[in-house]
Amino acid sequence: MCWKPQRQEGHEQNHQHWLKLPFNRRDAQPTESEKEIYNQVNVVLKDAEGILEDLQSYRGAGHEIREAIQHPADEKLQEKAWGAVVPLVGKLKKFYEFSQRLEAALRGLLGALTSTPYSPTQHLEREQALAKQFAEILHFTLRFDELKMTNPAIQNDFSYYRRTLSRMRINNVPAEGENEVNNELANRMSLFYAEATPMLKTLSDATTKFVSENKNLPIENTTDCLSTMASVCRVMLETPEYRSRFTNEETVSFCLRVMVGVIILYDHVHPVGAFAKTSKIDMKGCIKVLKDQPPNSVEGLLNALRYTTKHLNDETTSKQIKSMLQ
Repeated sequence: MCWKPQRQEGHEQNHQHWLKLPFNRRDAQPTESEKEIYNQVNVVLKDAEGILEDLQSYRGAGHEIREAIQHPADEKLQEKAWGAVVPLVGKLKKFYEFSQRLEAALRGLLGALTSTPYSPTQHLEREQALAKQFAEILHFTLRFDELKMTNPAIQNDFSYYRRTLSRMRINNVPAEGENEVNNELANRMSLFYAEATPMLKTLSDATTKFVSENKNLPIENTTDCLSTMASVCRVMLETPEYRSRFTNEETVSFCLRVMVGVIILYDHVHPVGAFAKTSKIDMKGCIKVLKDQPPNSVEGLLNALRYTTKHLNDETTSKQIKSMLQ
């Protein structure tokens, strides 16, 4: 399964070529010129599944925290809650640090996939292994954020940890967790977890920063790369002939998450965003594809479009698109 140029459909005016999305995501091998970036990104992606498993099994210390708050004079309960929260904060720290590694990986991929003299479509055809890794990062990011959105324990645990820590400082009680998360790191983690979709926010910021730091690179190199990928996913999902080749539902989820991920990045980087009439992304088509899925499977993705994009509420966004996302 490769990214292959095909005949362009009539309604696909944006792109000279049509690309086939990698289904069997393991078969694209990096070329010599891609190897360095590919290997760097691979090291990060190898840890992604473990991060998701840890997040999925994250149960939180809600019970212990409630007990401690209800019985403030009971030292045993205070110790028990602290003992339950400290290892959880270690996990949260690990997730946050992974977001930093993911950001660096994304920036490396953007550099490779937008460099001159090739067009975005040529890059996606030439560097299939990197394009696939880019898709893998987006897939991970949306899965992470879907899990985080439905787990209120994360923020409760972390704010209890910070409150307790500052109380311990005031009372000069040594805290063994202190060397784990110092104040500056705690502040950054706090901002990270306050976001509805923290990983997407990290990647959107990284993409925006990439564009502003590479002023000599036409912004279209980045936005066209993103809109091409969005188009690929949409056509794969809405065309029965392609859709019938999906061997399992996981592939459908993969395409949906990648599509939403690139739309959000495009919306953050493009001066007028993804929802304007001049956007190279067919937003109505993309939203329709999402709405055609079983509702419980895409609510998280629709929420990501509602709450993580930058331009949805602009005046330039058509009423029709706004009402589709209501």
